[in-house]
Amino acid sequence: MSESDAPWPARVVVGVSGSLGSHTALCRAAREARRRNAELWPVLAWEPPGGELGARRTAAASPCTVDWQRLARERLLAALDDVFDAAGPGVALHPLVARGAPGRALVEIADREDDVLVVGAGRRGRLRRALSRSVSRYCLAHATCSVLAVPPSPLAAQLASVHRRNAWRWRLDTRRLEGPAEALPPDA
Repeated sequence: MSESDAPWPARVVVGVSGSLGSHTALCRAAREARRRNAELWPVLAWEPPGGELGARRTAAASPCTVDWQRLARERLLAALDDVFDAAGPGVALHPLVARGAPGRALVEIADREDDVLVVGAGRRGRLRRALSRSVSRYCLAHATCSVLAVPPSPLAAQLASVHRRNAWRWRLDTRRLEGPAEALPPDA
């Protein structure tokens, strides 16, 4: 069997944006890659501000493309460092920065039938679904491989609640915090 006839290694492709939901999806993708003995392909897809059409219309966008690419690479590396730290994911890692709409880029990269595409399901709610495009829904509709949509972390709702309270300057409800306090030993 020649090298060109060798089977492709199994891949787990995961969308990364740096959000809490994408961190959750990245952790799940690493677990799935270890379970399948597959390579992990974290992908950060980016578009120029104003989209591709806007970037083509202005000459000022051309020099900025290098900077946008560099920023996307830095954001991907920061997300990988946040999730895996120095230990790494425990499988072969192939980080990739792709220019294009996130859903389309992920579907194009995860093009093999035996690939697994992992995406964060995003926040739930009718208003969110009506007003924003969903990368996970695009991937579920267009991918030729298996797609794993990871629900948001249970802490995401609590974090959003804290952000709302801070934004509206509402007082913190301390009733759940009341109770007997445990004393720490003096040498702690």
